[in-house]
Amino acid sequence: MTVQNLFRAGLACAVVLTLGACGGGSGDSGLFRKTGAAPTENIERQRQNTPLAQEDRSTIWDLFADTDNPNTTIEVNKYLWQASLEVLNFLPVESVDPFSGVFVTGYGTPPGGGRAYRATVYVQDPALDARSLKVALASRSGPVSTATVRAVEDAILTRARQLRIRDGNL
Repeated sequence: MTVQNLFRAGLACAVVLTLGACGGGSGDSGLFRKTGAAPTENIERQRQNTPLAQEDRSTIWDLFADTDNPNTTIEVNKYLWQASLEVLNFLPVESVDPFSGVFVTGYGTPPGGGRAYRATVYVQDPALDARSLKVALASRSGPVSTATVRAVEDAILTRARQLRIRDGNL
């Protein structure tokens, strides 16, 4: 062997011994020795604390399960929704959100009337009930009387009941 080869072999041995000494000879990084747990237990514990491990695991069968969170699912009564659109069809619709049950109209004049109104309708429950319906009316001069709002709500509720009866006779 030449001197260069001996030097390279000695250098390689020194590197291997130095790296072996850094690991403490046990194969772990020293992190596991602090807790007293086995290396696989600490790795599993670290894996459980990651965001991906905290998510629920799912399978193909979860598609068929009813796992909707009731706090985020909003149900709207379809009869109240349809009746609101029919009764207030003389008003131009500005925005509609059927998932939350709100629609807003622009100003419009009812047939045979001379005063322009705008409405905001909120259907907040799946029940066909007066408590499920909230109507806010305004004219160009400001809010309208509660009697007018109640008359519009009654017209919507009456039409919703008619739609439900019609669907029941299928």
